[in-house]
Amino acid sequence: MTDEALIAQFESGTLSPNAFHHADHVRMGFAYLRQYPLLVALDKFSAALKRFAIANGMPNLYHETITWTYLLLINERIARAEQPQDWEQFARANPDLLTRQGGVLDRYYSKDSLQSELSRRVFIFPDKLA
Repeated sequence: MTDEALIAQFESGTLSPNAFHHADHVRMGFAYLRQYPLLVALDKFSAALKRFAIANGMPNLYHETITWTYLLLINERIARAEQPQDWEQFARANPDLLTRQGGVLDRYYSKDSLQSELSRRVFIFPDKLA
């Protein structure tokens, strides 16, 4: 599926929540970042993710710090790649982004920070040295 089609499906609400797990969130972030500059991607993806959570009866599921951190990391990894990558190449080169539990966030954030209400509502900077 193309990035455009994936984003359109997500934004229209036709993407099944049962088929939207952590790696799918990363895939979606990758698609947004290939279509838009970072700040636009942050805004559009965050807004669409909030709508998706609300539409699927999970309004408290959105977490700003996790969302922004992953988008920032994906953006950096795209920029560091020696040549443009499609999703499969990107996923193979960045397996640490695809693991939710015990994944890359543990290098940057304490458990207490990520479980805080503040980090859920607004982006907070990492409290660990990478």
